[in-house]
Amino acid sequence: SFTREGVLFGMGNPLLDISANVGKGYLEKIIVESIILNYPKSLEFYHFVMCYARYNLKANDAILAEEKHLPMYDELVEMFPVEYIAGGATQNSIKVAQWMLKKPLSTTFVGCIGEDNYGNILKEKAEEVGVRTAYYRQSEVPTGLCAALICGYDRSLCANLAAANKYVMSHLEEKENWKLVEQASFYYIAVILVELEIFNLILKYFYCVFQGFFLTVSPDTIMLVAKHAAQNGKTFMMNLSAPFLSQFFTEPMMNAMPYVDILFGNETEAVAFADKHEWGTKDLVEIAKKIAALPKINSTKPRIVVITQGSLPTLVANGELSSEHPIIPLDKSKIVDTNGAGDAFVGGFLSQLVTGMTISECVQGGHFAANLIIQRSGCTFPKDCSFK
Repeated sequence: SFTREGVLFGMGNPLLDISANVGKGYLEKIIVESIILNYPKSLEFYHFVMCYARYNLKANDAILAEEKHLPMYDELVEMFPVEYIAGGATQNSIKVAQWMLKKPLSTTFVGCIGEDNYGNILKEKAEEVGVRTAYYRQSEVPTGLCAALICGYDRSLCANLAAANKYVMSHLEEKENWKLVEQASFYYIAVILVELEIFNLILKYFYCVFQGFFLTVSPDTIMLVAKHAAQNGKTFMMNLSAPFLSQFFTEPMMNAMPYVDILFGNETEAVAFADKHEWGTKDLVEIAKKIAALPKINSTKPRIVVITQGSLPTLVANGELSSEHPIIPLDKSKIVDTNGAGDAFVGGFLSQLVTGMTISECVQGGHFAANLIIQRSGCTFPKDCSFK
């Protein structure tokens, strides 16, 4: 199959993931020998306590950074060997798609970063896998960061969106950037709109475990791209991203829905969407069909809805038709980190879609990527892709 340059365009909030195994380092630097002698519990217990107590973090949690967390990022870099990963939900998916497409510059990613060294590292990490970046760089706020503190099998994620939340539509309207939009035939965005202040407020009252962090993107920018796609017969794709988005951000989500050609989500997000619209059902096939049947601007092709269910088969509604696609079996002992599974699935799916594969083949690509990613720490992958 043929892949042309810039065929896939992603837009969202770029974050530089800083991953550090903090256990052993904190044990050596912080825990005094006398404490260990007096309280002879496992070393894992001590580095679990110390690694999170410092910033009041919890194991296997994901939060937005507060003022007290801001020194943590530089401290991790100073104290431990760290791994830098170009992250953020949409950027994760674009990276995976690029890796599976193999041809450099097949994908483009747009978002906002700072004029700082972390921004330079983020750009380098995204581009080293072949993604073309067109970041809006500004100096008001620093590059968005996500710390991943790893202690054995436990991890704690803490994101400071910072510049990632500052994208402006005028950047995309610049001649050289709009050419990238025109060059593409497929567009993917992982979320509609979550203003940072509202996002923080919601998180205080509603706990949600999510795959990657939500992206905060200008709704005007999203609609600009969505309308371009519809007017030119291109493919616009979106992700439900999290259950509470359907509940609390119904209007911006439904404003974009008529332009959506392919919608991704998981079973929890799909049920939340159905509940908000009072459909009176939790049957995922029925929900997928109802979403597919929602009003659509480009009526020449039916909307496709793809719902993942963890270890259960992936559901696809294509117009009035539906199908189930079994995942690739994997022993639980091989699972390392499921945080990037959803992002990876979308990336694998997109890699096949842009090369003209069938929807069934696209799902196979998604399953391959998700299966591989959950056997690794973070949304990372080996140098070479074995998918055929």
